Amino acid sequence: MIKRLLLPLVTVFAFSGAAHAQTQDASTPDGLVKAVVGDVMSTVKADKDMQAGNINKITSLVEQKILPNANFQRTTQIAMGRNWSKATPEQQKVIIDEFKTLLIRTYAGAIAQIRDQTVQFRPYRGAPDDTDATIRTQVINKGEPMQLDYRLEKTPQGWKVYDINVLGAWLTEAYKGSFNTIVGQQGIDGVIKTLQDRNRQLANAKS
Repeated sequence: MIKRLLLPLVTVFAFSGAAHAQTQDASTPDGLVKAVVGDVMSTVKADKDMQAGNINKITSLVEQKILPNANFQRTTQIAMGRNWSKATPEQQKVIIDEFKTLLIRTYAGAIAQIRDQTVQFRPYRGAPDDTDATIRTQVINKGEPMQLDYRLEKTPQGWKVYDINVLGAWLTEAYKGSFNTIVGQQGIDGVIKTLQDRNRQLANAKS
């Protein structure tokens, strides 16, 4: 379930190339999204090792260019919903860390597939004093359009992505149902075990 939810997210995020990304103002939410995805696209297209699936290089790329621009604590908290308050601070930290690890490992396969995908950004008309923003885009993959929207929040460290809408479904909402089911059956430790087991499976598959 978790892999099924994550793979579309990371695939379309990796595919969302932006032309002229270097000229974007990353201090605005739309500028940040354009800059990050454009940087990822140009880096992978210039690196044959990444296109061949070099896990070490891809992991380094994700950690350097994507993770600093995402708020995984906010994402995890929303996805956990009412169950977040049931977890101890120690459990919350483990869940966030395992979620992040799962994203990185799942991302590796998606990044290796980057070729000629493009993205169309819809006009963003946010106000300068906004603290929450939604950037709407459409990814074109082999001529087929796919809806991909980003939710960002303004933090003291700048704008951070905390949710993504793929084909009309917000990632955090999809996770919420999965996490609710697991907590109801196995408790908070069940969520941790599910994430850890999946990460172990991915690590073994790529070793």
